[in-house]
Amino acid sequence: MDSAKLAPRRSRRSRSGTAPSSPGPAPVGFAQAEAALVEHYPRLVRLAHLVLPSSLGRARRVLAAHALTQRALPRRGELAGARVPGPRAAGPDGGRDRSGGGVSARDAGYACVRVRVLREALRACGEGGSGRPGKARVPFGLPRVWGLKLFPRAGGTEELALDQALSRLSGAGRAAYALLHLEGLDAEAARALLTEAGAADAGAALGEAAGAEVPAGARAAALLASPEFDPCSLQARPTDLVRRRQGVRALGAGAAVLLVCGAAFTGWALTRSQEPASLPSVAERESLDPARLTTVAPDAWETAARRDFSVWPARGELVSDRALLGRALRAWARPGPRTHVSATPGTPLGGPAGPPRLLWAGHTAGADIVLFYDGLRLVRYAEAAGDGFGDPALDLVRADGVDEAGAAVVAVARTDGNVRYLTAPWVKSVAQRDLRAPQRASTPRATERDGTVWPFQQPGRKPAPGGGCTTWNTVQVTGRDGHARLYTDLGDLLPAHLTTGAPAAPGEVDDLASRTAWAPSACSLVAGQGRGVRAVNSWSYARQPLPEGAGTARWACTRMETWRGGGTLTLAEYRAPGHALGSVAAQAGDSPSCGARQPDVLAGAMWKAPSGQWYVLAAGSEGVASITARDGIRGSSPTRLFALPARKGSTAALSATLVTGGTLDGLG
Repeated sequence: MDSAKLAPRRSRRSRSGTAPSSPGPAPVGFAQAEAALVEHYPRLVRLAHLVLPSSLGRARRVLAAHALTQRALPRRGELAGARVPGPRAAGPDGGRDRSGGGVSARDAGYACVRVRVLREALRACGEGGSGRPGKARVPFGLPRVWGLKLFPRAGGTEELALDQALSRLSGAGRAAYALLHLEGLDAEAARALLTEAGAADAGAALGEAAGAEVPAGARAAALLASPEFDPCSLQARPTDLVRRRQGVRALGAGAAVLLVCGAAFTGWALTRSQEPASLPSVAERESLDPARLTTVAPDAWETAARRDFSVWPARGELVSDRALLGRALRAWARPGPRTHVSATPGTPLGGPAGPPRLLWAGHTAGADIVLFYDGLRLVRYAEAAGDGFGDPALDLVRADGVDEAGAAVVAVARTDGNVRYLTAPWVKSVAQRDLRAPQRASTPRATERDGTVWPFQQPGRKPAPGGGCTTWNTVQVTGRDGHARLYTDLGDLLPAHLTTGAPAAPGEVDDLASRTAWAPSACSLVAGQGRGVRAVNSWSYARQPLPEGAGTARWACTRMETWRGGGTLTLAEYRAPGHALGSVAAQAGDSPSCGARQPDVLAGAMWKAPSGQWYVLAAGSEGVASITARDGIRGSSPTRLFALPARKGSTAALSATLVTGGTLDGLG
């Protein structure tokens, strides 16, 4: 990664207000452009990566950035007589040549390649050349890495917040932001370069860039230079190893047939090399036949004894597209090497055992999407719509034992920081609500005829000055019976259902009191992302008077249940007086504490009094009779509350005696 300091520079002008004299346009040759591309390749790829839309996905965005940069090298003879105007270009150090204010011969090659990279990136965004506005066009034949998924290293909350802010800009807006803060150009030079690269309205792009929010206390140049935006410093993960091995075996079988049967069987052998070694059974053929997909009547849910995905009618504009449905079924049963397969933990792979249920098929966010349900799993297939490039994707999530609450809403598509949801037929209204602002009114969203609702902002990673988050957007769903339920997107197909109250009988988050109780724990939901979380319950289990008359602290436990049963996560949170957010004091995986089987919970934390004295605090739920501390700090309390002076950094192992006579260890 280029280690140069990327601070914006102001253009230097003479007292008369005109640009300093320039030695004139700098000629560019092929060898010079080639040398500039090789020398500054990481910087040019980073520039292309910043301009490309995040909706491509992390892996495709990286490969597309490399493809665009490599294609920016002109052919021999293409640059004959080409010159780079001085006021439009800056050298790779982020500023103009110091000798005279223009572009030196050394920097002209970089300036030439950079404008070509920008032009190609804007075309890929559909904002330059012949691309259609608003439609990302990934370069055909982009570099591929077989067997691996490559993506940049994850940054912190500041980098993620900036990435989300940039995703809301147009391609030209992102290009303007990169030129100002990564390349260090002034507004005049950036405007000229954007115009030369094919931006339709460079002024509007600069206005977008100026309005992009940067996390408080952060420098845009430093964030753009971080590994989050570096497509040359990558992490690698394997693709589907099982399917790959099957593909290799099938290819070997095809090669053997070629050797034995000769050229007369070439076409047949190539076809067979794409298929499994054995012929599909009758049941397998039926499960892959779009004509045999299971559907129900539009009003079947009204008289059903149980409301779940089995009574969802098939909806969407593409439910009759047999070709699309056939491709989706085949990709589910036998994903090809280009199909990106993902599954939440504990979700079995493999095709359907019989004809699955068709829930939805439609077009959204530039993709054709199909949604299936086979009684155990919810499956989403997506492919680029029309003539768009890109690999298909298959997502699976476990959904067995689903009930009315679990089948109320599905996250059918995500793009540019927003989510499009698909709602159950028994849903009457949908609204967006900020869990961090319990008193703020919800924002209604109109449901379209196919059952989708758009747009919903993804839960806020916008960092707060003191840590945590400033917003956490949720989905409020109201059924035809008038009951409201709250859900949050944690990155899976199925949003997590939020409840509150004692674990034995949790209630809905449907009034001001329940939302107020949830608000301090909202930011802790980030711990459940990508875990296949089914429901999250938050329970305020204790209030503790603090030593030295410093007020009252509140204790809460947040328990995240998964669809697979195991893999639960329990967090104990401590909220000091005057703090809007809770702090995680302890956490444990697969612990029965704070659950229906063992509702009681015990946790402790270190706390500093206003006097400077440190204390070990602990609190248990109502079923706790007494608390004992050992290992480092020794003491006991005959009640369910514990406070003992201690040195900073002290540790203690907590245990409790229950009212029933049993014992309970501290969480974590």
